[in-house]
Amino acid sequence: MSEQQGKPLGLIAAVKQISEGKLDPQTLLTQSFELANQLEPNLKAFVSRNTLEDLKKAIAPGPLSGIPIGIKDIINTQDLITTNGSPIYANHRPQEDAPIVQRIRALGGLIFGKTVTTQFAWRTPGPTVNPWNSEHTPGGSSSGSAASVAAGILPLAIGSQTVGSIVRPAAFCGVVGFKPSFGSIIKEGVHPFAYSLDHIGFFTRSVEDAAFAFQLLKDGSAKTAQIVTPDLKLAHAPKIALLKTPFDHLMSAEQQQTLQFAVEKLEQAGVSVKTMEIPAQYWEGIDQMPTIMGFDVAHIHQKHMENNQELLCENIKETATKGAEYSQAQYEAALAVQSKLRHSVGELFKDVDALLLAPATGEAPKGLSWTGDPSFCALGSLLGIPAINIPVGKSANGLPLGIQLMGNYKADEAFLKVAKFTEEAIGSR
Repeated sequence: MSEQQGKPLGLIAAVKQISEGKLDPQTLLTQSFELANQLEPNLKAFVSRNTLEDLKKAIAPGPLSGIPIGIKDIINTQDLITTNGSPIYANHRPQEDAPIVQRIRALGGLIFGKTVTTQFAWRTPGPTVNPWNSEHTPGGSSSGSAASVAAGILPLAIGSQTVGSIVRPAAFCGVVGFKPSFGSIIKEGVHPFAYSLDHIGFFTRSVEDAAFAFQLLKDGSAKTAQIVTPDLKLAHAPKIALLKTPFDHLMSAEQQQTLQFAVEKLEQAGVSVKTMEIPAQYWEGIDQMPTIMGFDVAHIHQKHMENNQELLCENIKETATKGAEYSQAQYEAALAVQSKLRHSVGELFKDVDALLLAPATGEAPKGLSWTGDPSFCALGSLLGIPAINIPVGKSANGLPLGIQLMGNYKADEAFLKVAKFTEEAIGSR
C-alpha cells in the first residue's frame, strides 16, 4: 500500500526537513490527516484522532516539532479517551498524560491519535486489518500502531510488548518494531498486563528512526532542543549468532528462507554467522510466563471481574480465573526464575553481539480472529533484553517477512548499531 502512494517520509527525514524549513509541519500534518481519512474506513488503525485544527494549533518547538505520533490505546492521554481496548473504558478520559506522552509533547511531538489495541493488550483483537491485505491480521496487541506506520500515515507510533506485541505486528506489517530493554521507558500511566514483562517500544520505518526515538524518549535522557541523530556506525563487522529455538519447526518454508537469506547477506558483509544453542534453562524459563501473567492479570482485573465481568472478553476472564489459582509462593518462585535468568543473560553475549531468529512463524495469518503465534518473541520479553524486527521482503502472497535480532540486557545503544549494520547488509529483497 505505502509503495503505491510513494515512499512516505521517515521520522528523521521529516524532523530534518521541518528544522531546515524545507517542510512546513502543517503540510505534513495535513498529508497524514488526509491519508488517514482515506485509509481508515478499511484500515481501522485508530480508536480516536485529534482534529487537524487542534493538531496545527498544538505545533510547538522541539526535536519532534510537528511530528504526528500514534499512541497505543492503553497509554493515558488527557486530550483523547483511553479505552484500553475495552467497553469498560469506552468513555474513560484520564486526568493526566502518561510520562511517555508528556515527554513527547515536551519535545514538540503531536499526539495524532490513539491506536487500536487488543483488549487490555491481550489476545482478543480489535478491528484493525493488515495494510498489505485486509483479509490478514496486522498482529497484536499493538495492532493499530504497526498498521498506521506501515500504511504511511505516521512516521512513529508507540506500542507495548508483554510477549510479542511489538516485534510480531512489526513483522506482519513490514516495519521496524523495537522493544528496548525492560525498564528503559517509563511505564507509569500505561495499563499494566504483567508487571515484570511489560515493555514500551516503537514502530518506525528504519532502525535509525527507532534509535532516534529511543534516544529522545528513554528514561533519563536529557531534554534538549537540539536535533542529534544517533551515531550507529560500527568500527568492524559485528558477531551475530543464528539462534536455534524449540519453535523452529513452526516456521513456514518462506520464513526459513528469509532467515537463510539474511545469513547469506550478513556473511557477504563480513559477518561470520555461527549457529548457537543456549542452555535449556532459558527455554524452560518461558514456561514461567503463564504463572507470572496469570497471577498479575487476576490481581489487576480483580475489580473488573467483580463489577464488569459481562464486559470482559473471554481471554481476560479465562486468564484471570486461571491466575487466581496460583499461590503467592508459585508467583514468587516464577519471578525468581525470571530474575535469575535475566541476571545471567550476559553469559549468552560473551562472544556474540546479537542473536538472530525469526520474529514470527511466517507471514501474517489469514483472518482477523487471531493475532498470530508469539513464541519467537517470548524469550526476549522474559529476559527483558532489547529485540527488534527488521523487514526483509515479501511472501509469495505479497505479505511482509522479517527477521528478529536480540541483544544484551541494557546494551540498547550497542545493539542498535548491530541492527543498523544488519539492515544495511540485507537491503531490500
